[in-house]
Amino acid sequence: MANLSVDLAGIKLSNPTLTCSGTCGYAFEYADFMDLSKLGAFVTKSITREERPGNEPTRIVETRAGMLNAIGLANVGLDRFLKEKVPLLKKMPCPVIVNVAGHSFDDYTETCAAMDSLDCVAGVELNVSCPNVKDGLTFGTHPGRLKELTHEVKKVLPHKPLMVKLSPNVEDITATARAAVEGGAQVLTLVNTFTAMAIDIYKKRPRLANVTGGLSGPAIKPIALHLVSRVYRNVAKPAGVPIVGMGGVQTWQDAVEFILAGATAVAIGTALFVEPSTPNKICDGLHEYLAKMKVERLSELVGALQLPGDEPRQSPYP
Repeated sequence: MANLSVDLAGIKLSNPTLTCSGTCGYAFEYADFMDLSKLGAFVTKSITREERPGNEPTRIVETRAGMLNAIGLANVGLDRFLKEKVPLLKKMPCPVIVNVAGHSFDDYTETCAAMDSLDCVAGVELNVSCPNVKDGLTFGTHPGRLKELTHEVKKVLPHKPLMVKLSPNVEDITATARAAVEGGAQVLTLVNTFTAMAIDIYKKRPRLANVTGGLSGPAIKPIALHLVSRVYRNVAKPAGVPIVGMGGVQTWQDAVEFILAGATAVAIGTALFVEPSTPNKICDGLHEYLAKMKVERLSELVGALQLPGDEPRQSPYP
């Protein structure tokens, strides 16, 4: 059987599937619907220094081929996370990555510092690009601030791989990707949701109480693929930094597209609301695909996409 294992800056994954932050709660909420032991890694919902109630409802709206969410980073906060959720994380049957959000340098550094000594935490993902909270894009859209933030966080997180989740709501995503890497990011995850809105034509009002939210799902996949490809070729590949691709991953074919574009692993989010066992099914499809293509290791396909002008790759595979 083909080898699906991947390495994210020292985080060993048995396969390339992760959950997207914010879609599966803190630990075992989806255990009745998904075999967590077959996940590459589990990513928690965003944790902030202070407890957050989030935005007022309505906070989720279905759209054609996608979903809008404006949850507003609702979470239990750092103290309750350490007391109530960490004991659960210790029982998780797969690596756990904690997503951390904040509004200031102190928010991020204090929360990340608390993760550094936890054996049950394999890595930390910085959410610097949430489009549905005030100031949520302050770091994610400003290369200088992002580099400084990443640098400060890495100083208090010396023993865990640091991942940075990039916003697509920027003029040039390679600029923020490069800033994150220069600041110390060891893994890039992209893309986060796109700022968007929906309107109730009878009430003549926005369908979300927050007016705008983050668009995710199959509707954004072609754009996400393009951005992953750009970041891989211009930043990640030269720097030797792996990418976790996300944005509309619903099938094993979607996963293969992201991997060919340069992603080492893929994260599944919106699809979980339709079929929670999607990551498990993607792995089954990847095994069949690799067998058909006579490829022994999935990692051999990372960045194998050939664009016009590329030199032909020397490969024994069809």
